Amino acid sequence: MDTISIPDKHILLRQVIFGAAVLFCLTPMATPPVALVVGLLIALFVGHPFLHLNHKATHFLLQVSVVGLGFGMNAASALKAGREGFLFTVISIAGTLLFGLLLGRVMKIERKTSLLISGGTAICGGSAIAALAPVIRAEERQVSVALGVVFILNSVALFLFPVVGHWLGLSQEQFGLWSAIAIHDTSSVVGAAGRYGPEALAIATTVKLARALWIIPVSLGAALFFRRSGALRGAATAVREPEGADAQPGGARVKIPYFIGLFVVAILLNTWLPMPALSRVIVGASHAGLTLTLFLIGSGLSRQVLKNTGARPLVQGVIVWVLIAGVTLVAVMGLAG
Repeated sequence: MDTISIPDKHILLRQVIFGAAVLFCLTPMATPPVALVVGLLIALFVGHPFLHLNHKATHFLLQVSVVGLGFGMNAASALKAGREGFLFTVISIAGTLLFGLLLGRVMKIERKTSLLISGGTAICGGSAIAALAPVIRAEERQVSVALGVVFILNSVALFLFPVVGHWLGLSQEQFGLWSAIAIHDTSSVVGAAGRYGPEALAIATTVKLARALWIIPVSLGAALFFRRSGALRGAATAVREPEGADAQPGGARVKIPYFIGLFVVAILLNTWLPMPALSRVIVGASHAGLTLTLFLIGSGLSRQVLKNTGARPLVQGVIVWVLIAGVTLVAVMGLAG
């Protein structure tokens, strides 16, 4: 077995080390990048003792933390940020999906894998992949490859974007827009923007969550595309749907990100019924939750995930990501003019 982690027979030791790392990530010393690195070290040299629970824990913690951030935002500012990011969102999603699928075809990457990587890059990383996978009936192997690509690039973005932003002298508004569009997952967007400044964080979070709503039309479009192109031929006889399954195109249920509505409610409550002391506590806890989320993401990025990702899908993901990051950067820098 290709690993140098602590053997399974020392499960108690692994749990103690993991628990100590979790406690460290809840202290002020643990910034988002540090938490991600600690998680990666756990994955590579210790092993995640609760790996079967990691995805659900990460998903839940991210959603709760993002809702909590809404208690630190103002409705007028959030609406302004959403309007400014709308045009960027529409153009970038359409362009990224089209370019990603064409590139995947040229590189002879499986069509479903290519779509998952392109969708994860275009919308919101792992959440988009999780929503698209059942709709297009992607295999577990294809989902794992796409998630591996996205998580690797997310890790790079968390460190790279603030450095580039400061080097180019981007304003907080510019950086907030750029990170929301060009970084895959919400957790890394918030981590990078939070390091850049409070205005960048507010803009990035609002634009990213508005962008996440595009999971719904893109998932429906992907289901129709695969059904019409014959990608799902024979699925009705080969695979039986559970009773009560939603009758969506392609026979699978489209997951709606309901937590975005709670995020909006939190913003409205903070605007109309301000409670500064309570809001500070909630926002502080949310930042800690997001830091812990990045630790969990890092700890789930095992050697096996890295090995299974493969070269061609990773190259596709890098090319598509560099394109969207570069084009978006040029566009947001034009705001200064």
